[in-house]
Amino acid sequence: MNELISEGVGLMVLGMGFVFVFLVVLIFATGYMSSIINKFFPEVVPVAKPSTPASDSVTSAAVDPQIAAAITAAIHQHRNK
Repeated sequence: MNELISEGVGLMVLGMGFVFVFLVVLIFATGYMSSIINKFFPEVVPVAKPSTPASDSVTSAAVDPQIAAAITAAIHQHRNK
């Protein structure tokens, strides 16, 4: 019986060792693949267009006062619930 337990413990350690080694290799392989992808396909940073002051004033002036009053009333009613 003692021999059977020692063989079971040996197999357990061997299996856990293989899993540990596999996971370590997987971590390094994933990092290596990530660096290769970033090297050949760099991430493109979008360029933001500067907003002009004229377009901002047109947008704020285009809001209908009745719509603004309706939105304000809806928010007030929601907060009072």
